[in-house]
Amino acid sequence: MLPLEGLTVIAVEQAVAAPFCSSRLADAGAHVIKIERPGGGDDARAFGPPYLADPQGRENNNNSFYLSANRNKKSITVDLASAPGQQLIRQLAEKCDIVVENYKVGTLARYGLDYASLSALNPRLVYCSITGFGQTGPYAPRPGYDFVFQGMGGLMSITGVPEGQPGAGPMKVGVAVADLITAMYATSAILGAIEQRHISGKGQ
Repeated sequence: MLPLEGLTVIAVEQAVAAPFCSSRLADAGAHVIKIERPGGGDDARAFGPPYLADPQGRENNNNSFYLSANRNKKSITVDLASAPGQQLIRQLAEKCDIVVENYKVGTLARYGLDYASLSALNPRLVYCSITGFGQTGPYAPRPGYDFVFQGMGGLMSITGVPEGQPGAGPMKVGVAVADLITAMYATSAILGAIEQRHISGKGQ
């Protein structure tokens, strides 16, 4: 038996940080339901080539990057901007243990799908919101991308060709390291909140 079997996660996510986080939970046995946009789905579905053909040999939008961050999950498409879509997420949240999301600050609150709204339906809910710059402060409304944090944090300044040589200057690390580290910290925080719930009976 895996350690997180019996826990259900609703993953309202896209790209890298939140999907990598929820994939850690799925690897540990949690039942993860991934919410994707109708039409194109998760942005990461376009992070190819290469794309993986289906069992019949037909090409589709499953690429190695998307699959590596979304294995062991079940995907459904939901229009979060619609009333029926919002109601579906509320119904799922009433019965699930964890919500992981990485939408721009204020987006899910506008739809009534933020922590305050969903925890009113399920006080045991553990809700992890992964943002670029936090929920408050002057940068909070800004979108967050890995290369932004590599630049702002100074990582690009110590990567690449040495000064004085052709091609010198700041260079992005090949792997989305800021997103991956964020995902690992988020996973740790979620597990801590689940453990605290055993004591208090309440989510956070």
